[in-house]
Amino acid sequence: MNQSFELPGSYKKWTMGLLIVGAITLLYGFIMYHPFEHAGHEGNIEGTRFWAVLLQNCVYWLMIVNAAMFFIGVTTLAMGGWQVALRRVPEAISSVVPVLGVIAFLILMAIVWGGHDDIYHWVNKDVVANDKILKGKSGFLNPVFFSIFSAITIFLWSFLGYKMRSLSLESDKNGPMDYETGKRWINKNILWAALFIVFFGLSVGSTIPWLWLMSIDAHWYSTMFSWYTFASTFVAGLSLIALFIVYLKNNGQLEYVTEEHVHDIGKFMFAFSIFWAYLWFSQYMLIWYANIPEETGYFKIRVQGPYRGIFFLNLVLNFACPLLILMKKSSKRNYTLLTFMAVLIIFGHWIDFWQMVMPGTMYEHAEMMPFEFGIALLFIGIIMWRVGVYLTSNALTAKNHPFLKESMIHHT
Repeated sequence: MNQSFELPGSYKKWTMGLLIVGAITLLYGFIMYHPFEHAGHEGNIEGTRFWAVLLQNCVYWLMIVNAAMFFIGVTTLAMGGWQVALRRVPEAISSVVPVLGVIAFLILMAIVWGGHDDIYHWVNKDVVANDKILKGKSGFLNPVFFSIFSAITIFLWSFLGYKMRSLSLESDKNGPMDYETGKRWINKNILWAALFIVFFGLSVGSTIPWLWLMSIDAHWYSTMFSWYTFASTFVAGLSLIALFIVYLKNNGQLEYVTEEHVHDIGKFMFAFSIFWAYLWFSQYMLIWYANIPEETGYFKIRVQGPYRGIFFLNLVLNFACPLLILMKKSSKRNYTLLTFMAVLIIFGHWIDFWQMVMPGTMYEHAEMMPFEFGIALLFIGIIMWRVGVYLTSNALTAKNHPFLKESMIHHT
């Protein structure tokens, strides 16, 4: 097996270029947007933009890389052998979670403890005292609970993901396994995968999107919101996995990953694009149909206000394009087309998160500025750097995995 991989010079140059552009953008924001001055609807709106953009990007990219470990977890619990040949790719992506987790935590703490009520209205005690709805939610919408739960969540995402990756790398060091050894090792994987999936459901599937995103519009709530954000980040996470698989295949790596495996990743991208659209429609339709003022306010500025174009562009990029392009079998086996769709989906759901954050913070200031894209490039550079480190530090194939043969002969 061709186990080792050395990053091409072009990859290193792109990574360094993205990091430099992102760092310059961040420095520009610090100098020009005065983020530590008081902001607000009538105050320093560019300072609000600074924190809103950081919030959007840190949450989006963190949840994407964490979705890679969710992919490993669910396929492990399903006893799925088909993904073993490509397993090191989502492992590498999930290794970014601790890095982005620390960054996200620092940004969230700066917003909450910095008193940025232009992002989270509930951090202002005077506002809460005079607002019946916010007062009713103050048991969990308060800086202490927010900080503790965010810290626990990021720690457990990082720790449980680390345990799963460590078990995988352990199989490389311990050599071939007999039946009993392999069975014990698989059971250990199932145990840790189950722990991760349970906590993933309790965090990504419920509480974390409420705290980090939905509480921006704290008067509004939707019981479908967490599943909506999960679908958005999971399909983007699958797209990121597809991008790195295609890249490695084009560089002569992952010799046991065939077009059958790539086809299956493409099917997941297609399926969860449809699932996202189902949730998008269900959430919007139910709120539109009920026409209750406390619910429709969230959509009014997005559908009838200055964000209308972005709102429906979101639907085109994340539903219409995947539906029309990924429906055919051949498109899911075409590296060029799959790469294009993966980039489009990642960008489309970045747009989705942008329109989750900006209307509740920037109000009528709906312009998408170069600052947003520069910060996104910074996070992409961080992901490329950390994934590159993992891929070059470890074997690209889990050669002693008991299910490797099943993956090698996989056929859809």
